[in-house]
Amino acid sequence: MILIEQLKSLLNEKYFSEDGDEYKIELNPGLTVQEIDDLAEQLPTGKIPSEIRELLKFSNGMEFDPLEEITFDRINEFGLEEIFPNSVLLAGDGFGNFWILDIEKNGNWGSIFYVCHDPAVIVKHSENLSQFLEHLDDFGKNGNKSNLDIIHEKIVFDIWSKNNGFTKIEDAINSQDSTLKNFALTLPENFVIADLRNKANKSGFAWGKYGPEIHNIKRHESELIWGIEKK
Repeated sequence: MILIEQLKSLLNEKYFSEDGDEYKIELNPGLTVQEIDDLAEQLPTGKIPSEIRELLKFSNGMEFDPLEEITFDRINEFGLEEIFPNSVLLAGDGFGNFWILDIEKNGNWGSIFYVCHDPAVIVKHSENLSQFLEHLDDFGKNGNKSNLDIIHEKIVFDIWSKNNGFTKIEDAINSQDSTLKNFALTLPENFVIADLRNKANKSGFAWGKYGPEIHNIKRHESELIWGIEKK
């Protein structure tokens, strides 16, 4: 199902808040061709994928009551460029935590990540924008049993306290994985590595485990691999 049809199908759904109040998704207007072209200029390739262009013409986002406004056009407004050099700020929860879409070096609109500040953890939330929309629908219908709520309320604390998601630099250097090994060889010995390539949703790493300073975080030029300095 293309993204526009997926959005249209969600308009027929009715959801209920924790207090029992009914709410529905309400779409925002779309963008002009010029506005979309202006957004494209901010991206590594200067282009927006055709399906995303059609989506932005149709709607630039929507109201979904449990979260702050869902947006598809807030390109490179999030910050944390060391971790996500190019991104789309999709939504916030009103408490300083955000869902962002990672734009890959080749211009593809990739996975969605939940970026939590307390604890300072990043979790892979959805494989792509289509699945993110499915996860919003899931949250509206299933509440605390949904992927979104489980990550928001449980997974971030598990990663912070039990499994911080890091590989030791020496283990990466000795790996048979040439991409991981070659990246590790570019890092100082006081770094650890987070590798989310081909990882399932709910995988992540504790980006703030070694302090709030992130200016020394290194991102692989084309892969979901990061080097983080231990202090």
